[in-house]
Amino acid sequence: MSMLLIFTIVNYLFQFYSIALIIYILMSWVPTAYDSKFGRLLAKICDPYLDFFRRFIPPIGMIDISPIAALIVLNLIRAGVFNVLGYIL
Repeated sequence: MSMLLIFTIVNYLFQFYSIALIIYILMSWVPTAYDSKFGRLLAKICDPYLDFFRRFIPPIGMIDISPIAALIVLNLIRAGVFNVLGYIL
């Protein structure tokens, strides 16, 4: 496999997960969205990652800021993975 292909696949995976997180976060504005099949699928994908941040970052009033931290950390992980892949490949 070429290096460009590996970088592209890893980048698409991170983009997919970031978009899934954003959609899941925006679904909180529609109360019945979590009850759909799509909502339950996104919950299975996103909740384990978001729950880690929810343990350490309490909501401020009614606003949950843990997803912001989760997205920032995901982008930092992505940058780290690309640096490691750059050294390996």
